[in-house]
Amino acid sequence: MEDNFNKHLGSKLKLRRLALGLTQTKVAKAINVTFQQIQKYEKGTNGVSSIRLLQLSNYLKVPINYFFEDFSEYLINLEKSQEGHMNVNYNFLTKLYSELSADQKLKFNKSLQISGSVISKAV
Repeated sequence: MEDNFNKHLGSKLKLRRLALGLTQTKVAKAINVTFQQIQKYEKGTNGVSSIRLLQLSNYLKVPINYFFEDFSEYLINLEKSQEGHMNVNYNFLTKLYSELSADQKLKFNKSLQISGSVISKAV
C-alpha cells in the first residue's frame, strides 16, 4: 500500500505543480530540497515526510487532504468515519472521566442528560 500511496501522492503533486506552471526546480527551492528529490516524489520512488508534505501543501496552496483525495484507502476510512464506525477508545474516555473532579462529573452528567432529552424530542 505504501508504494501505491507514494505514486498517488506523486501524481497529485505533479498535477498541482503543472497546474500552477511551476518547475520542479522552483518547487524544490521553495521547500529546500533538490529538484531530483521532487522528481523522486513525483515518480513515487521516495515517500514524502510529514513536514515536507506540510511545506508542499503551503507552497502549492492546497489543503493537506488534497494529496489523499481519490486514494482508495483514504476513501474507505473516510466513509467509515462518516458512518460512525470508527473505533472509540473507551479506555481513554474512562481515564479522562475518572480524572474529573466531583463538580466536573456532575456538570458533565447534567450536560449528557440535557443532550439526551434534546435528542429524544427531535426523534
